[in-house]
Amino acid sequence: MTGRPVKHSLSLRGHRTSVSLEEAFWNEFRAIARAEGKALNALAAEIDETRGLEAGLASAIRVYVLKYVKARAGR
Repeated sequence: MTGRPVKHSLSLRGHRTSVSLEEAFWNEFRAIARAEGKALNALAAEIDETRGLEAGLASAIRVYVLKYVKARAGR
């Protein structure tokens, strides 16, 4: 596994977009979507709706994953 970002396409409310995340973040993001019983695109759309204009979607997903993992770890 490398630290280089990997680009994947997502569909957000019918609009296609590409997001580049490191493989570790993609793996956790997929695991979170499964744990929450949501499609990956649906979870990405939720994150997209709540992010501010100052944050890109990839950054917003990374922060979401970090907060989720920390919450599960009890921190």
